[in-house]
Amino acid sequence: MSPTKYPLTFGVITIQNAPWETLVRRWKTIESIGFDSLWVADHFTVPYPSHIEMPFFEAWTTLAAMAAYTSRIRIGTLVTAITWRNPAWLARQALTVDHLSKGRLELGLGTGSSTDPGIPMTGLDAWTKKEMIGRFCEYIEIVDSLLCHPTTTYHGQYYQIDNAVMQPRPVQHPRPPITIGAFRPRMLKIAARYADMWNCIGGVTDEAIAELTRKNQQIDAHCTTIGRDKQHIRRSYVLCDPTELRNVGPISLYESEDVFHNAVEKCIKAGMTTLILGYPFVDDQIPMFEKIATKTIPEIREQHKQDKK
Repeated sequence: MSPTKYPLTFGVITIQNAPWETLVRRWKTIESIGFDSLWVADHFTVPYPSHIEMPFFEAWTTLAAMAAYTSRIRIGTLVTAITWRNPAWLARQALTVDHLSKGRLELGLGTGSSTDPGIPMTGLDAWTKKEMIGRFCEYIEIVDSLLCHPTTTYHGQYYQIDNAVMQPRPVQHPRPPITIGAFRPRMLKIAARYADMWNCIGGVTDEAIAELTRKNQQIDAHCTTIGRDKQHIRRSYVLCDPTELRNVGPISLYESEDVFHNAVEKCIKAGMTTLILGYPFVDDQIPMFEKIATKTIPEIREQHKQDKK
């Protein structure tokens, strides 16, 4: 397990697939029952073919509203796909939400997927994996520079930025924290260099946790290679089997408090510092979700505080 200077935190990702009034109630409830962070997904539509006609709201305009309807909880995207936006415009959106939220923004970035159904729907080009990662390298450098400096010029292979002015400066210094979603070897290297928090998603089977541990160790190794302190990177994991996400059905994590507690302990042992839960897709699981938030999670927090003493 990687040593860390960060406390254990818990977040929730909510898919924007419900009526607006329902989403607002969810956000307020999630904040009130003690979660540390609240996240939205960034797609043109629900990305699962069997549910593609479900209602869906755009991520960054939703995030701006989320900033207004909450007051304490940190908010962000898991993750913003570079496919959809020019990097300078994305930096401007992030700057705006950082101010709207009074410094509560977590800026999540990732490559996105060439198979996302939103690509043909919006007429965008489906980049090859090589081009996608090449673009991401430039994208993260541009966003980082724009948020850290008043003026940026950048001439890359894919993006050209000339004297881009960024005022006012972000509320958070030197900029909002950047989360990078990374799974493959080259993206893990990029995360080790630029991320304030690394994010991955998966289940809690022994195989999934073993793979998560390997990826976490690879982040550590890349940090050593480039001379970065590995403790400076928070490690986050979305505890949801991708199959359950695609089915938009019951989430096994909420079968009982014991199931949840055991899953969390596995992730902590693998080196995770931020654990992100999916908001229940079915109403029957909401009571257990809220019980976990108000009873089980505080018990886990207290247990790990005691363990550190």
